[in-house]
Amino acid sequence: MRRIAIGAAGLLVTALLAACGGTASTTAHGGGHSAGGSPPASTHGGLHSASPTPPAAALRTGESFVTLTMAEPYTPRPTGGGTDEYRCFLIDPKITEPGTYLAGTQFLPGNGDVVHHAIFFRADKVGQARKLDAESPDPGWTCFGDAGVDGDWIGHWAPGTNEVLLDPKLGYPMAPGSMLIMQVHYSTLALGGKEPGSDRSGVRMRMATGQRTPLSTALFAAPVELPCTDAEKGPLCSREAAVADVGKRFGEQSLAQVQQLSEWCDGDKPVAGATQSCTVPVEQPATIHALAGHMHLLGRSIKVELNGETLLDVPQYNFDNQALQPLDEPVAVKKGDKITVTCTHDAGLRAQLPVLKDLPPRYVVWGEGTQDEMCLGIVVVS
Repeated sequence: MRRIAIGAAGLLVTALLAACGGTASTTAHGGGHSAGGSPPASTHGGLHSASPTPPAAALRTGESFVTLTMAEPYTPRPTGGGTDEYRCFLIDPKITEPGTYLAGTQFLPGNGDVVHHAIFFRADKVGQARKLDAESPDPGWTCFGDAGVDGDWIGHWAPGTNEVLLDPKLGYPMAPGSMLIMQVHYSTLALGGKEPGSDRSGVRMRMATGQRTPLSTALFAAPVELPCTDAEKGPLCSREAAVADVGKRFGEQSLAQVQQLSEWCDGDKPVAGATQSCTVPVEQPATIHALAGHMHLLGRSIKVELNGETLLDVPQYNFDNQALQPLDEPVAVKKGDKITVTCTHDAGLRAQLPVLKDLPPRYVVWGEGTQDEMCLGIVVVS
């Protein structure tokens, strides 16, 4: 995740999902490993989920399925000494009718050994996306952070995350000629140096017609400032060295992301600690319909609050379940309300997790890699 800016739907912070996954005892407007305990084997045993795609829920009135795949296979090749690659692929759902909406998405991962997560963006002006695609000799284009072009987040997938249906009166508008940008995060960390093989993932789109209330996605981020444990030593336990390493692997925008979070949330005075939070004022009225929390492998808990009232509580974060949690009833927010996201991470998990225990210990900040971390509340609003 990266590029933070004020406002999806004018509601706070927008950023982007990076390394994913999430089976928690989770409640929305109402969360599950407990701090200090060992991580459940099913939660942190690896990076990717081999679970088959579940059957689709029945179509509702005015809905139809459109299933699309990447035009050709792609083999990930991480650079910068890292094990992560973000690749964007332009997909045309061939929308011709006004009044078309996206009511649900189900990602169809191709190579489960390397596909880590996916985000879907709607692109209404596709000229720049076509240019980036044409300039790359391989399918798609590199896109750490967001899609690299103007686009609106309209769906995401991570292990354990499947299609979540909201009220049939809601949907993401899809204008005639708009296209889908599918950003796929590939991770080769768990392969142990083996060749990753190619991927040809796809997506099943639940399209709908008729009058609906337009949706958008707002993202609320907090910094990560997780020091090494007392038992860990190494050059990357220095915050300065760790931040520089993030920049080496992912570029200048990643460095800017760390700095922006520090400025906005900590007054540019980061304080090392397992728990970090950020409170941001709402820019304009909106209605919240569903939420999800996102961290990486060192995540213990995440909470999203509105004016001190809990909207989402995940006290025992599970890497293999980051599904959206619909609210029992939509919640209205007004300009000036305060949204707070709080996350707790545990550096002690690093020594317990097979995929991390052989890596050099590091001071962990916000970053796109699986060995990095995030603290993000994903909020579906109208």
